[in-house]
Amino acid sequence: MSRSLDPTPRLGATPMEEGTRFEVWAPGAHRVEVVIEREGRDDRAVDLEHRTSGEDPTSAAATWIVEVDGVGAGDRYRYRLDGGDSLPDPASRSQPDGVHGPSEVVDTTGFAWTDDDWTGVALADTVLYELHVGTFTPEGTFESAIGQLDRLVALGVTTLEIMPVAAFPGERNWGYDGVFPFATQVSYGGPDGLARLVDAAHGRGLAVILDVVYNHLGPEGNVLPRYGPYLTDEYSTPWGGAVNVSGRHSDSVRRYFIENAVGWITDFHLDGLRLDAVHAIVDPTASPFVEELTRAVHSAADDLGRTVLITVESSSNDPRLVRSAADGGWECDAAWNDDYHHALRVALTGEQHEYYVAYSGSADIAEAWAERFVYHGRHSVTFGRRHGAPANDVDHRRFVVFAQNHDHVGNTPRGERMLHGAGPADPRLRLAAAATLLSPFTPLLFMGEEYGERAPFPYFIDHGDPAIVEMVRAGRREEFSGTDWSGEVADPASPDTYAAAVLDPSLADAGAHRELLAWYTELIALRRTHPVLTDPAADHDVRLDGDLLQIERRLGDTSSVLLLNFGGQEAADPTSGGGTIAADSAREDDATIAPWAARLRLRR
Repeated sequence: MSRSLDPTPRLGATPMEEGTRFEVWAPGAHRVEVVIEREGRDDRAVDLEHRTSGEDPTSAAATWIVEVDGVGAGDRYRYRLDGGDSLPDPASRSQPDGVHGPSEVVDTTGFAWTDDDWTGVALADTVLYELHVGTFTPEGTFESAIGQLDRLVALGVTTLEIMPVAAFPGERNWGYDGVFPFATQVSYGGPDGLARLVDAAHGRGLAVILDVVYNHLGPEGNVLPRYGPYLTDEYSTPWGGAVNVSGRHSDSVRRYFIENAVGWITDFHLDGLRLDAVHAIVDPTASPFVEELTRAVHSAADDLGRTVLITVESSSNDPRLVRSAADGGWECDAAWNDDYHHALRVALTGEQHEYYVAYSGSADIAEAWAERFVYHGRHSVTFGRRHGAPANDVDHRRFVVFAQNHDHVGNTPRGERMLHGAGPADPRLRLAAAATLLSPFTPLLFMGEEYGERAPFPYFIDHGDPAIVEMVRAGRREEFSGTDWSGEVADPASPDTYAAAVLDPSLADAGAHRELLAWYTELIALRRTHPVLTDPAADHDVRLDGDLLQIERRLGDTSSVLLLNFGGQEAADPTSGGGTIAADSAREDDATIAPWAARLRLRR
């Protein structure tokens, strides 16, 4: 048997010294062939053997395996089950002709990495920057994103969070319609493009984490159900069939997704994953899938001597996600905190659309600052019951907070950014930045936020099936029909909708945009320079007087006082004359704080 270039047995096509090893899970098949497609020559079909080490080869966990000589990186292939249609590989690493075309053999060991000394960024030092590859630059590629890294280093962020890049239909998509979780979107630059971006980021001291979707698959090009029970009808999600992580044959489904997660870390040197909507992964088992995946990723990171973070999106307000195993937790490193965003947005805009009706602004910001969640066992009008659990014993840094992100910008009729009509000089934007970046939570910025980007981020697709396109259009209209949002819904299938979302970072070169960027840069520098702002050992006191929020933190002989005025009126500064003003978004004098302003004082 020839030696694998990658010593770890894995699903998909793995190049060997003399050929390629193919492995696929297809429990209901009686015969599986791999069909090698070569331009100008007849296709070559080779039978796979049904086997698995240490188990009954007839069991449902068994996979189909074969080594084919003379096949290597760049060759195209599909599988044929029981003489039926030829299908792409569920674990394809590349779909060069799109989701309906053949898969491509990829040598994941072939990239010439230059980051041997890179060990990652600790959670305590993390400042996240969320970006969508397709709209981050006019070219919409990994390669063009490299040209923007230096400005992000100058801003002071430490970690890029890239929205999903798993292969999706067409060239325009948010990424949550991916159907080949292992394959990197070709229109972005494919596997080599992603590797180049990660390597370039590491060379500049930036970590990179990837948003991955393990709760559903997209509606076009999904072949996984034709191979086996990857999905289940027992549960559903708002976006499609639920992933089978707890039913019959779910051990093999878990293997598939956990191999995917670990592969992003080992093959592409990524510094972490953000798991999308884990509340939509229904799992009543004694060994939760997310916990098992997190443990596997952390183990791989330990073997590599690197810091790798697992962050999760969840609407459950369940602190078990980030608790240690000893405390009955899943040991995820951090969880998105939508409560904080909703309270902040209500305080800044007064909006009461949909779920915002459950939040009261500055009082709930104070609640979240003190208790981590606004809903930690309180009754929620959104859920119609008590929601969440106490988390005030958990390090603030294990919760990711933001004033904007892809969801809360994009899940509006036209994808308009918060305060989109106000302009970059609006003091509320500076206040939002201070409330996020000077908090003890882990902060996240959404691309362009730092200089007041004007481009919206509406939902967009590029499906090839007209029926799916119309279904998505109707779904978007229906989503907003029963709410008090006004105006037309952006057409998700229009190229113009996508084009409108492309960033224009040249805005940051002048006027109020430049001043806003300078404010963000200052706040991040303050966060990095003064441990009293973020150290979990600091004493913490939160007070609210009307709309003036005062947060005092003490660490050793240093203290800080952050004042956030969420009111439209000038407020008296209760700390007047005490300490150095390190940052002030609208300087008046020491005795007052301007409307919609933030002030940070440091004392030694």
